[in-house]
Amino acid sequence: MSSVDEHRSEAPQTVSCYIITVSDTRTMETDTGGALIASLLEEAGYQVVGRSIVKDDYEEIRELVYKSSVHSGIEAVLLTGGTGISPRDTTYEAVASLLDKSLPGFGEIFRLLSFTEDIGSAAILSRAIAGTIGSTAIFSMPGSTGAVKLAMNRLILPELRHVMREIYKQG
Repeated sequence: MSSVDEHRSEAPQTVSCYIITVSDTRTMETDTGGALIASLLEEAGYQVVGRSIVKDDYEEIRELVYKSSVHSGIEAVLLTGGTGISPRDTTYEAVASLLDKSLPGFGEIFRLLSFTEDIGSAAILSRAIAGTIGSTAIFSMPGSTGAVKLAMNRLILPELRHVMREIYKQG
Protein backbone atom coordinates (compact mmCIF):
# COMPACT_ATOMS: atom_id res chain seq x y z
CA MET A 1 0.00 0.00 0.00
CA SER A 2 1.39 3.40 -0.96
CA SER A 3 1.58 6.18 1.60
CA VAL A 4 -1.18 8.03 -0.29
CA ASP A 5 -3.43 4.96 -0.06
CA GLU A 6 -2.56 4.63 3.63
CA HIS A 7 -3.41 8.29 4.24
CA ARG A 8 -6.71 7.93 2.40
CA SER A 9 -7.59 4.86 4.49
CA GLU A 10 -6.98 6.89 7.66
CA ALA A 11 -9.08 9.84 6.47
CA PRO A 12 -12.44 10.80 7.98
CA GLN A 13 -15.46 9.14 6.37
CA THR A 14 -17.33 12.39 5.88
CA VAL A 15 -16.64 16.12 5.92
CA SER A 16 -19.06 18.92 6.84
CA CYS A 17 -19.09 21.34 3.92
CA TYR A 18 -20.42 24.86 3.40
CA ILE A 19 -21.04 26.21 -0.10
CA ILE A 20 -20.68 29.87 -1.09
CA THR A 21 -21.74 31.15 -4.50
CA VAL A 22 -20.27 34.50 -5.46
CA SER A 23 -22.65 36.33 -7.78
CA ASP A 24 -24.36 39.67 -8.23
CA THR A 25 -27.28 38.05 -10.07
CA ARG A 26 -27.89 34.49 -8.84
CA THR A 27 -30.61 33.48 -6.43
CA MET A 28 -31.02 30.11 -4.70
CA GLU A 29 -33.41 29.16 -7.51
CA THR A 30 -30.94 30.07 -10.28
CA ASP A 31 -27.72 29.01 -8.54
CA THR A 32 -26.88 26.00 -10.71
CA GLY A 33 -23.22 25.93 -9.63
CA GLY A 34 -23.94 25.88 -5.90
CA ALA A 35 -26.70 23.29 -6.40
CA LEU A 36 -24.32 21.11 -8.42
CA ILE A 37 -21.65 21.29 -5.71
CA ALA A 38 -24.23 20.29 -3.09
CA SER A 39 -25.50 17.40 -5.19
CA LEU A 40 -22.02 16.06 -5.97
CA LEU A 41 -20.93 16.34 -2.32
CA GLU A 42 -23.99 14.50 -1.05
CA GLU A 43 -23.68 11.77 -3.72
CA ALA A 44 -20.08 11.22 -2.57
CA GLY A 45 -21.09 10.89 1.10
CA TYR A 46 -20.13 14.36 2.28
CA GLN A 47 -22.41 16.48 4.46
CA VAL A 48 -23.68 19.85 3.20
CA VAL A 49 -24.35 22.00 6.25
CA GLY A 50 -25.39 25.14 4.38
CA ARG A 51 -25.29 27.34 1.30
CA SER A 52 -25.07 31.09 0.79
CA ILE A 53 -24.94 33.53 -2.07
CA VAL A 54 -22.78 36.61 -1.63
CA LYS A 55 -22.30 39.60 -3.91
CA ASP A 56 -19.01 39.83 -5.79
CA ASP A 57 -17.61 42.28 -3.25
CA TYR A 58 -14.19 41.78 -1.69
CA GLU A 59 -15.19 42.64 1.90
CA GLU A 60 -18.45 40.64 1.81
CA ILE A 61 -16.71 37.57 0.38
CA ARG A 62 -13.87 37.85 2.86
CA GLU A 63 -16.22 38.22 5.82
CA LEU A 64 -18.39 35.22 4.84
CA VAL A 65 -15.40 32.98 4.12
CA TYR A 66 -13.80 33.91 7.44
CA LYS A 67 -17.01 33.41 9.45
CA SER A 68 -17.55 30.06 7.76
CA SER A 69 -13.96 28.97 8.40
CA VAL A 70 -14.17 29.56 12.15
CA HIS A 71 -17.63 27.98 12.58
CA SER A 72 -17.26 24.78 14.59
CA GLY A 73 -19.68 22.84 12.38
CA ILE A 74 -17.87 23.59 9.11
CA GLU A 75 -14.76 21.67 8.04
CA ALA A 76 -14.57 22.73 4.38
CA VAL A 77 -15.77 25.77 2.46
CA LEU A 78 -16.34 25.44 -1.28
CA LEU A 79 -16.81 28.60 -3.33
CA THR A 80 -17.93 29.04 -6.91
CA GLY A 81 -17.79 32.24 -8.93
CA GLY A 82 -15.84 35.47 -9.06
CA THR A 83 -12.52 33.87 -10.07
CA GLY A 84 -12.07 35.62 -13.42
CA ILE A 85 -10.18 38.79 -14.22
CA SER A 86 -12.97 41.32 -14.70
CA PRO A 87 -12.92 44.29 -12.33
CA ARG A 88 -15.82 42.79 -10.32
CA ASP A 89 -14.04 39.43 -9.79
CA THR A 90 -12.55 39.61 -6.30
CA THR A 91 -12.98 36.07 -4.97
CA TYR A 92 -9.33 35.18 -5.55
CA GLU A 93 -8.05 38.22 -3.66
CA ALA A 94 -10.53 37.75 -0.80
CA VAL A 95 -9.71 34.06 -0.35
CA ALA A 96 -5.94 34.49 -0.82
CA SER A 97 -5.86 37.21 1.87
CA LEU A 98 -7.24 34.74 4.43
CA LEU A 99 -5.28 31.56 3.73
CA ASP A 100 -2.85 30.27 6.34
CA LYS A 101 -1.52 27.70 3.85
CA SER A 102 -2.12 27.61 0.13
CA LEU A 103 -2.50 24.54 -2.07
CA PRO A 104 -1.09 25.90 -5.34
CA GLY A 105 -1.43 22.48 -6.98
CA PHE A 106 -5.23 22.84 -6.94
CA GLY A 107 -5.23 25.88 -9.22
CA GLU A 108 -2.35 24.58 -11.32
CA ILE A 109 -3.93 21.18 -11.97
CA PHE A 110 -7.40 22.69 -12.44
CA ARG A 111 -6.05 24.98 -15.17
CA LEU A 112 -4.16 22.09 -16.79
CA LEU A 113 -7.31 19.94 -16.83
CA SER A 114 -9.35 22.88 -18.11
CA PHE A 115 -6.83 23.42 -20.87
CA THR A 116 -6.60 19.80 -21.98
CA GLU A 117 -10.18 18.63 -21.40
CA ASP A 118 -12.44 21.62 -21.65
CA ILE A 119 -11.69 25.17 -22.73
CA GLY A 120 -8.21 25.22 -24.21
CA SER A 121 -6.12 28.35 -23.83
CA ALA A 122 -8.97 30.24 -22.10
CA ALA A 123 -7.86 28.29 -19.00
CA ILE A 124 -5.29 31.02 -18.36
CA LEU A 125 -8.18 33.28 -17.29
CA SER A 126 -9.09 31.03 -14.34
CA ARG A 127 -7.93 31.94 -10.87
CA ALA A 128 -9.04 28.85 -8.98
CA ILE A 129 -7.40 28.71 -5.55
CA ALA A 130 -7.36 26.46 -2.49
CA GLY A 131 -5.75 26.23 0.91
CA THR A 132 -6.50 26.23 4.60
CA ILE A 133 -7.69 28.72 7.16
CA GLY A 134 -6.89 27.18 10.50
CA SER A 135 -8.30 23.65 10.35
CA THR A 136 -10.78 24.46 7.56
CA ALA A 137 -10.16 23.48 3.94
CA ILE A 138 -11.02 26.15 1.35
CA PHE A 139 -11.62 25.48 -2.36
CA SER A 140 -12.56 28.27 -4.77
CA MET A 141 -13.53 27.38 -8.33
CA PRO A 142 -15.00 29.25 -11.30
CA GLY A 143 -18.75 29.75 -11.62
CA SER A 144 -19.58 27.73 -14.71
CA THR A 145 -21.14 24.31 -14.18
CA GLY A 146 -18.48 22.81 -16.46
CA ALA A 147 -15.75 24.19 -14.20
CA VAL A 148 -17.58 22.99 -11.10
CA LYS A 149 -17.95 19.46 -12.50
CA LEU A 150 -14.28 19.37 -13.46
CA ALA A 151 -12.98 20.68 -10.11
CA MET A 152 -15.33 18.54 -8.05
CA ASN A 153 -15.02 15.25 -9.94
CA ARG A 154 -11.31 15.35 -10.74
CA LEU A 155 -9.82 17.15 -7.73
CA ILE A 156 -12.01 17.91 -4.72
CA LEU A 157 -14.16 14.79 -4.31
CA PRO A 158 -11.22 12.35 -4.68
CA GLU A 159 -9.02 14.24 -2.19
CA LEU A 160 -11.21 16.08 0.33
CA ARG A 161 -11.06 13.33 2.97
CA HIS A 162 -7.29 13.09 2.47
CA VAL A 163 -6.95 16.88 2.81
CA MET A 164 -8.88 16.75 6.08
CA ARG A 165 -6.73 13.90 7.38
CA GLU A 166 -3.65 16.02 6.80
CA ILE A 167 -5.21 19.10 8.42
CA TYR A 168 -6.20 17.11 11.52
CA LYS A 169 -2.92 15.20 11.75
CA GLN A 170 -1.00 15.98 14.92
CA GLY A 171 2.61 17.06 14.31
